[in-house]
Amino acid sequence: MTPMRDQEPAPRDAERRLSTKEAAELLGVKPETVYAYVSRGQLSSRRVAGGRGSTFDAREVEALARRNRREAAGSSASGGELSVRTGITLIESDRYYYRGVDAVDLATRHSYEEVAEWLWTGRMRPGTTFTAPAASVAVARRAVDTLPEHAAPTDLLRVATSVAATADPLRYDLSEDAVLGTARTLIPTLVAALPPAGHDRRDEGPLAHRLWTRLSPRKDPDEASLRALDTALALLVDHDLAASTLAVRVAASARAHAYAAVSAGLGVIEGPLHGAASGLAHRLLVDVLDQGDAAPVIADELRAGRRIPGLGHRLYPGEDPRARALFALLEQIPRAEPALLAARDIVETTARHAPLHANVDLALAVLTTSCGMPPTAGETIFAVARTAGWIAHALEEYGERPLRMRPSGLYAGPKPPQPLPE
Repeated sequence: MTPMRDQEPAPRDAERRLSTKEAAELLGVKPETVYAYVSRGQLSSRRVAGGRGSTFDAREVEALARRNRREAAGSSASGGELSVRTGITLIESDRYYYRGVDAVDLATRHSYEEVAEWLWTGRMRPGTTFTAPAASVAVARRAVDTLPEHAAPTDLLRVATSVAATADPLRYDLSEDAVLGTARTLIPTLVAALPPAGHDRRDEGPLAHRLWTRLSPRKDPDEASLRALDTALALLVDHDLAASTLAVRVAASARAHAYAAVSAGLGVIEGPLHGAASGLAHRLLVDVLDQGDAAPVIADELRAGRRIPGLGHRLYPGEDPRARALFALLEQIPRAEPALLAARDIVETTARHAPLHANVDLALAVLTTSCGMPPTAGETIFAVARTAGWIAHALEEYGERPLRMRPSGLYAGPKPPQPLPE
């Protein structure tokens, strides 16, 4: 499928324009509401030459009408999918956007910290870095060091988050400034609490550089590898209402503080269909590298009735833009070539029975295997990155009506009244 941005734009005079009345009728709203959509940036308008009215791009109006219908269906009692109005991330046409800006462009041009700030505030703060308070780091490290060696990355991060909360007596302040302060200290605290990967921890500089010392035993990473890790973090900051993000919004709806909301997200992310998916792709990639051929490895997976990890995404009928961006950076790292070839072999072999594109989990697996990281490294990258998105959604939810995330159950049990059990 040809990417949308590679297609030639239609000539402007070929665009179908609607009057205000026509747009209002299509949207099922009053003309005043059409202009409210314009003021909120949801529609663009063009003044009629020599006149007092405006016209609207028919495709924009139709797309907004479809979104409104989906939201109405989700909020009804008819059992439609839950829909939540958000101004953070939009996914459509095999692309995704942070506050209206192409997320891939942001991630490839700005650091993880800068992208996080954009997601939180809608403002870019060039050169920003996050600093963890010494007291918060000390208490988090002590707690993490008591966990057994086999503890998973999300175990470490959950404990570090809970303990960091106890060191913050102002955690119940849900004002925007207070929550942003929490975000800017919690994320570096989580990284600082992770054990080193065979060499000294790094606790200063860009967050990706600090995270590297927790994930890879290689002491002197090249700039291309560090850039790939930093971009991976920025690409994964948010992805609309993923399962973990919905859990965060439910917690924030109940006015749980930011640490508790992040803990809710960490509790969901561990599933093999979410944050842990990259670990499955890592192991698959290692098996292909060991055997030198994807065919027998894929055959074993299919014989066991397992889906092939790292392929396809329900929100992207075509190519996952996050995978495309990360693969492009990995191609600049010579030692990543074997893993890249193995990943291509996996996609081509699987395409014989299911034409699926590589998703970001497979791209993460190429990064982690080529940089000498363990299978769980992708899960750590995912969790650290997504913490910024969770904070953004918690902030947005704090501005909504409390306890609105309370769907009604459709009872399917025995019809009451039933007799008391014996």
